[in-house]
Amino acid sequence: MASKSLKKFIYLSIIAAVMTISLKGMAYLLTGSVGLLSDALESCVNLIAALFALVILAIAEKPADAEHAFGHSKAEYFSSAIEGGLIVLAACSIVWSAYPRLLDPQPLENMGYGLLISLAASLINLGVALVLLREGKKSHSITLTADGKHLMTDVWTSVGVLAAIAMVKLTGWLILDPIIAMLVALNIIWTGYRLMQQSARGLIDTAIPNHEREQIEQIFDQFRQPGIEFHSLMTRQAGQRKFISVHILVPGEWTVQRGHDLLEIIEAKVRDHFPIPVTVFTHLEPVEDPVSHKDIGIDRI
Repeated sequence: MASKSLKKFIYLSIIAAVMTISLKGMAYLLTGSVGLLSDALESCVNLIAALFALVILAIAEKPADAEHAFGHSKAEYFSSAIEGGLIVLAACSIVWSAYPRLLDPQPLENMGYGLLISLAASLINLGVALVLLREGKKSHSITLTADGKHLMTDVWTSVGVLAAIAMVKLTGWLILDPIIAMLVALNIIWTGYRLMQQSARGLIDTAIPNHEREQIEQIFDQFRQPGIEFHSLMTRQAGQRKFISVHILVPGEWTVQRGHDLLEIIEAKVRDHFPIPVTVFTHLEPVEDPVSHKDIGIDRI
């Protein structure tokens, strides 16, 4: 199963970033709100992240070659790690911008216009983020998921900023602007950390989720009978592709052709079970041979 190109979704993210930078920059110039300035800075980071994601997706979608026999899909984890780092960087820039206003609060101007412009930018980000998250989940693309979460942090930043401006307008407490900006920054840091953690898990070949491994075992159960056993199930996911390896034990008296036919049927059932590309490695062993039962992991016992 060939994976479709996902670059069109990153182009959508780039367009959204350019539009929101323009709108939020205009809102900051109108109001002088440090919250809106930090919001605009994060949108600049979004643009850089989207451009990087586009490059990484182009690499990840390259077909396997002589030097990369398992494909390039694992490159996606570098994109999500960078996105996580940029999210943390954006949060730090928010704190940096808000701290001076915490010590010396400044009045805000033209808040009504600023709110409307920032709201329009937030709606653009929200729409694109939902598209990216939906497609990222559907295609199991960590790059799209990371970019979608990045945009969602921008939405939450905007919500915090808008709330701060509204509360300043209602209460006259100017210090609420930098305080809420800092609280939003802490939430963004947590999102960035989770993304980097997810990338690290992919780079060190963490197994696919437990419920998916249980589904694979259920497929094997359809073929288990006296003389046919399964062991050494090992899994990992690299971007949009899953890798599944298993040893299948059959009676030693079987012909190679009979064993091969069984393995082909099992491999096809496993591949067809998942909506994304799956590479299945099977190893045929005689069930009566004690040596077969020692070969159960990445290293022989």
